[in-house]
Amino acid sequence: MDTLVRIKRLVVARHVLFTQKAEGEMAADALTPELVYESILNAPAIFKTLRSRNPRSRKSEKLYVIKGLTYDGLVIYTKGKILRKEGVNVFCVLISSKRSTDV
Repeated sequence: MDTLVRIKRLVVARHVLFTQKAEGEMAADALTPELVYESILNAPAIFKTLRSRNPRSRKSEKLYVIKGLTYDGLVIYTKGKILRKEGVNVFCVLISSKRSTDV
């Protein structure tokens, strides 16, 4: 299955976690979780896939960068990964979710 489709289905099911860093960036830009959900659901593609190493487990992981528009035309940049928590897949917005500066 296409990764963006998987992420969008997780968003529709509200299987999304926000880290404190992402919540702080959202608050600084006056963004709500609903605006982030809208931007992900409206994103035409994954902007970029990054390979990273989890600082705790030292395991390799993929981070997905998504740039999407809200219904009001606001561009939001979100970075996260798909993980399993308590036996359920979730999209974890772990690095950032903020207004995009590149329009």
